[in-house]
Amino acid sequence: MIDYIIIILGENTMSEAMLALLGFATIIIVIALLLRNVTVPALAFVSVSTVTGAILVATGTFTIEEMGEFVTAGVAGVHGTAALFIFSVLFFGIMTDVGMFDKIINALMKKVGSNVVGVAMMTCIIAMIGHLDGGGASTFLITIPAMLPVYKRLNMRPTTLMLICVSAMGVMNLLPWGGPTMRAATVLGIEPNALWKQIIPMQVVGIFIALGTAFIWGNIEKKRGAGTSSAEKIEYGGIEDEAVTDDEKNELARPKLFVFNVIVTLVVIVNLVLAKVPSYYIFMVGCAVALFVNYPGAKMQGKIIKSHAGPALTMASTILCAGVFLGVMQQTEIMTHMANVLANVVPQSMGRFLPLIVGLVSVPLTLMFDTDSFFFGMLPVLIGIGNEFGVNPAHIAIAMVVCRNCATFISPVVPATFLGTGLAGVEIKDHIKNSFFWIWGVSIICLISGIILGVIKF
Repeated sequence: MIDYIIIILGENTMSEAMLALLGFATIIIVIALLLRNVTVPALAFVSVSTVTGAILVATGTFTIEEMGEFVTAGVAGVHGTAALFIFSVLFFGIMTDVGMFDKIINALMKKVGSNVVGVAMMTCIIAMIGHLDGGGASTFLITIPAMLPVYKRLNMRPTTLMLICVSAMGVMNLLPWGGPTMRAATVLGIEPNALWKQIIPMQVVGIFIALGTAFIWGNIEKKRGAGTSSAEKIEYGGIEDEAVTDDEKNELARPKLFVFNVIVTLVVIVNLVLAKVPSYYIFMVGCAVALFVNYPGAKMQGKIIKSHAGPALTMASTILCAGVFLGVMQQTEIMTHMANVLANVVPQSMGRFLPLIVGLVSVPLTLMFDTDSFFFGMLPVLIGIGNEFGVNPAHIAIAMVVCRNCATFISPVVPATFLGTGLAGVEIKDHIKNSFFWIWGVSIICLISGIILGVIKF
């Protein structure tokens, strides 16, 4: 097969068009493997990207040494997220073992009772507040561990929890310190605040849509029986060790240390937002303090760590393998070539409608492009095309930022997505299946609102 590719090329290096074609094939195969449940995500990422790398080496486009450097760079880009997942799982696992969440959830249940819609709305509000710092990982870490026990208690689906979270996060990610807005502003050569001020009307609409999403899906859960004993039993994954018996849970519980554990948790969450140190380091320290106080002695501490090793290792390996995939796709500039090909596909006759076209296709493209490739690779090319038709560059950027943001955290090329699905115990394929078309619809509504409100003009 590789020899056949070389013969077709007629030379020892692949052209930009062929690199783009190889990139599309690579991503389509990965997504197909994930959605068809052929293999676990970690194996899909590392095996497909390895084949892609082998083709690049065989065609003389890159050397083995260069591919090794690309893989190293890719893994280096996600190793912090992998470490964050390991220690966040351990920290919240400890807090589950000591019984802290049980007391909090019991208090919440007294307030909302079996009000499934109220829980869904609460999820949305917590996610919005949690995402004020623009960090996807920290938002998942604040929202999911707090709400997942409530969802379990009411027998609500974890896929609904994820959908509500990503809807709220997509809207809040439009803030000027959010990654996409800053990147788009950089390409435009303006201050992020200046771009954000233009986006505000669409963001307000998005906030109402996110709250509407929570209300609608809360009612969907209610209709299927959530909150009642007649609801169909749901299998959950996530950070809790399901193998732990009730007697063992009672032995691990530390009710007298409830106030201490709440304070430790609050300190960790506050530092996630405010401290200028790596998030995984905050959880490392939090784990150390929690273990020392709640479970003194090396034997007991080792037992607690081992009990949470399974989910931590599974998701950490997935994130690291996704780093291999991203290293191959980003460092070889394959994603940039893909962006150029897509940008050149736009018909000349449709040039003045470029913001509309970009907005409509942003959600599907988000599954293929990381944030940097999307904005630094595709946006400049699209702006150049738009200039030929007198299209305001800011309007193209706004369409890309708003519509793309809606789908950021359903994309398999965004590491934080795996953190969220891992914490919620949701398979990535189930998250995409449940959220994709709904989120696409949300992005289209936001796009239409921008046109009606005059934010985007043709």
